[in-house]
Amino acid sequence: MRPLTTWQKLRLTVTRRWDTSGFWFGFAIWLLWPFTMFGTRIGWSGGEHIPRTGGALLALNHVSFADPIFDVAFTVSHGRMPRFLAKSELWDVPVVRSVLGKGGHIPVYRSSARAGDAYREAIKAVQRGEVVAFYPEATYTADPAGWPMKAKNGIGRIALVTGAPVIPVANWGTQDVLPPGTSTPRLFFPRRRVTVVAGPPVDLSQWLGGPRTRTALDGATGAIMADVTALVAGIRGETPPAVPYDPATARAELPSGPPAVDPTPAEERPTAS
Repeated sequence: MRPLTTWQKLRLTVTRRWDTSGFWFGFAIWLLWPFTMFGTRIGWSGGEHIPRTGGALLALNHVSFADPIFDVAFTVSHGRMPRFLAKSELWDVPVVRSVLGKGGHIPVYRSSARAGDAYREAIKAVQRGEVVAFYPEATYTADPAGWPMKAKNGIGRIALVTGAPVIPVANWGTQDVLPPGTSTPRLFFPRRRVTVVAGPPVDLSQWLGGPRTRTALDGATGAIMADVTALVAGIRGETPPAVPYDPATARAELPSGPPAVDPTPAEERPTAS
């Protein structure tokens, strides 16, 4: 896939959607746009799969804290203004609070009595015709090779409740712009390649209309992430793991204490022949 040309970037700069962004979110988009479009070699495809009207869910993989910047550029360039679910701690940061709150984004209160608020607000947003963007992994991937890891099933639940189309979207290259664990972006000289690809709506017909059991929610979420992973594989030109990385399993396999120490004095231990 070829990066966008300078002419395409200039045209999008003039024609991209502004309405419904809210002042502060719109200002953030305006401020970051030159770095997003001209500080990287960005390219994308599949924007025709994003519905032009009506509620929808975007399911995105997560490899960098820079992902939302490029995902916003992709979505607004195809006629929609996304609403993100973001951890509630960001609402404690003065400027960020204004950007998120005025932009209609949804705080996620994890491990609290308000944990269900995000779920209810996301359903309301979809039902009033918004595009709600999800990172189902809940944080950037812990997979050592950067593949999508096992996801939370919240997006599966909302998809089955609303019946809204779920559009899989893959990011790749953002981890080179802002590597995980760092706060200094790598822009210009040389410009990093960033690719965003959307696919057709995920087929969830197997679960729609049926009981929303844990098995159904996990199955729908697994189907969503399988489509996202396939898009990532297409960008990378590589084969993904047969089973997604599971952080919970990885933690359970870690040693529970310090490694065992051989009490035999070193001078009395047998040596290899």
